[in-house]
Amino acid sequence: MDVQKATIGQAPDGYLSRAVHALETARAAGLPVIHIAIGLRPGHVDTHPRNKLFGALPPEVFTPDDPGVAIHPDVAPADGEIVVRKNRVSAFAGNDLRQILAAQDITHLVLAGIATSGVVLSTALQAADLDYEVTVLSDACADANPALHETLVNDVFTRRGRTSTIDEWAQTLGS
Repeated sequence: MDVQKATIGQAPDGYLSRAVHALETARAAGLPVIHIAIGLRPGHVDTHPRNKLFGALPPEVFTPDDPGVAIHPDVAPADGEIVVRKNRVSAFAGNDLRQILAAQDITHLVLAGIATSGVVLSTALQAADLDYEVTVLSDACADANPALHETLVNDVFTRRGRTSTIDEWAQTLGS
């Protein structure tokens, strides 16, 4: 989630290779992959100035004409993979993600992305409230604040679902 050209700079060294590993693991297991990306309308007519995060963005960023809106090429969607654009922090905001999940009969979400304290947190909490099973891949998430990342992974996400490393998760896919 949110592994876009504009956001990749927020991730620590080595993050992208871990994100690729998680994506390749899901693909190899034949799991449906849904890419989530920030996508705002031109002029940000879908954001409000009161929104502390999105209201403060320059009006040209994360719009269709912004090259930074593109999903990073190393984790770009393969043929047949779904891309869902969102206009807030949670993957569920301003789109048809719930409808897509229902249509695909998906009940267990495995989350990874930038940032742990942003899209991963918001999506994990909302998904749990919507009665999805949630697994957060701890080493496929990144945050500018490593201490906050550790707190979320070790204390918060485990109260709403599971946390796992990519390799631990991969081992469960064969059983």
